[in-house]
Amino acid sequence: MILHIAARADYRPGEPYRPASLSTEGFMHCSDFGTVHLPANRIFAGRTDLVLLVIDPARLDVPLRWEAGDPPDPAGIWFPHVYGPVPARAVVAVHDFPPGPGGFRLPAALAVSSGAAARSAGE
Repeated sequence: MILHIAARADYRPGEPYRPASLSTEGFMHCSDFGTVHLPANRIFAGRTDLVLLVIDPARLDVPLRWEAGDPPDPAGIWFPHVYGPVPARAVVAVHDFPPGPGGFRLPAALAVSSGAAARSAGE
């Protein structure tokens, strides 16, 4: 699964999702469970109107590419970029994404599910 940070007002359940970055940059910025806090804290600090879209890459009908961030992350982290609108069927969950006292962190419900998935993959 990949994650996308969106303003609550910009996401309409049941409709294809087309963020403004599709027009301005040609793709949609996403993250994985371990990196979503990086752009959240760098770009969205102080915002309280955000949700996290959980996107199933297998349900996309547009290209998904893992690429360096812009600017490139000093640690060499790559991020998933979606090159087209996300079909409604690809958004498998939506979570409120408020900042905590120390900034943004992965919501507890997603931290539990990503930990279980990682343990399962390691078996």
